[in-house]
Formats: sequence, structure tokens, C-alpha cells
Amino acid sequence: MPPRLTPTLRQQRLGVELRKMRELAGMTPRAMAAALGTDVPKISQMENGKSGISADRLRSWATACQCTNIPLIGALSSMTHDREKHWWHSFRSRVPDGMLDIAELEHHADSMTVLNTTSIPGLLQTNRYASAMFARLRPPLPRHDADVRTAFRLERQQILTDGSKPLVALIHEAALRMQFGGPLVLRDQLASLLDDADRPGITVRAIPFSIDTYPGTGEHLFFARGPIPELDTVQIDLTRGPQFVHSAADLDSYRAVVTESEATALSPEESRDFIHHVMTDLKG
Repeated sequence: MPPRLTPTLRQQRLGVELRKMRELAGMTPRAMAAALGTDVPKISQMENGKSGISADRLRSWATACQCTNIPLIGALSSMTHDREKHWWHSFRSRVPDGMLDIAELEHHADSMTVLNTTSIPGLLQTNRYASAMFARLRPPLPRHDADVRTAFRLERQQILTDGSKPLVALIHEAALRMQFGGPLVLRDQLASLLDDADRPGITVRAIPFSIDTYPGTGEHLFFARGPIPELDTVQIDLTRGPQFVHSAADLDSYRAVVTESEATALSPEESRDFIHHVMTDLKG
């Protein structure tokens, strides 16, 4: 089978974990190729996600590395089985690859925490709010492209339908007051946010301006938890597109940010009253 031209984020992550395991064992690509009965280019392709690996070969890889982390081996083995075409594949070539990667990350996450400072999280946006968000991009998107991206963002929200994937949304007051699309659009968005807060699996917590120990740095942060902590992933929104980080040091740093943010945020009940207060200001 020829190498993949554009491996997905999940395929790349599996390859990264294979390389980490090999390097931790002090094995060269040539030594791993000899252990698996293959060649060095094949090892390189597996480590960059351009070639798949079976569960049996993954276990052979772990054995060659003398890896005894059973939960990690099991979790990586499960990743080798995911070859299903999911809904976001129908949007390929219609939206940027980074948007597809976010949908894939959300789909496979066990639970999620979002920390937003300037806009409502995408998983909780209304149609009109999302449309206004895409309308602000520079250079401006053609109308058709903006509509497709809006439809894609709304389709992502289906993962929250049954409440089986917990989402904690930590939203700064700046995001609650930023008027993308104007005050009417924002008021409808905040009303929808209150409705979402009543849905199973969704927790909404506000962080007021008055909090002086807010640990965030202004970026939007999405923390996706995997089946084990080693497979957690953080996605950060940047102007040039989403950035995904998963090194042990980065994960520890962002876990601390999330923990501190949760410690400073209002309770869900206080947040509901606070959002009502923001809506009252809009009506005024």
C-alpha cells in the first residue's frame, strides 16, 4: 500500500508515540527495522503517520522496546483499529485540514475542557454567531466558503447531543461581551449558552473581569483528554490556524492553566446569574 499523502492528526500522533517509545529504548530506526523484519523507510513512514501499523505489529514494536506500560500499549493498539470514514471526511478539500483535525480530536476525546477569552467556544456557538465569526476573517472569505465553515462548525456540535462526552467551558467575561454580529446576535448566543448549560454533560463557568489571578494568556485553549494522560492533546487557536501540542512538558503546563482557571471561575450557578447580568446590560 502506498504511503499516505496527508496523514490525519490521529495518525500522526500514533507515529509520534511510536518514535517516542523507540527513542526511549535507545533503538535506532535500523535496529527497529531489523526487529520487525522490515526496512528503515518503512519505520520512518510509520513514525510520521504515512503508513499504518497493525495492532500485532505495534505490540511487537513495544516488545522490541521493552516497553512495560500496558495502558499505553493498549491505548495505542486501539488507535490502530480506527479506519472508519467519519462525517468530517465529506468536508475534505472544502475546509482547511486544521478544522478536520479539530473534529477528529473532539470525536476521540474522552472529555474536553475549553478556555476561551475572546469568543464563545465553537462547540456552543449559534448559527448566526458562528457566521459572524467567519465574516470577520481577513482577507474576507467568499460567501460560499464562510457558509461551509459555519455548517461544519455546527455539525461538530453533534458530539454533545447525548451528553456522553463531558464538556467544561471556561469563558472569560471578555468573550461573553464581545459583540460578533452585534448585540442582537450576542444576546441570542448568550440565551443559547444558558440553554446549553442545562444539557447533560455540559458545564459552563464564567471568569469575570474582577478576577485578578486569571492564569490564561489570551489564547483559546482546548484540552482533549485521551484514554490515558499520555495521550491528552491541547489545541490552541492561532491566526494562521490551530496548533496541536502534546509533549509531556506542554501538557503539564496547560493542565496547570486549566486547574488554576477552574479554581478562579464562578460556579455553574453563579455563572448563570452572571450571564443573565451580561444579557441585561445588552438590553439596556
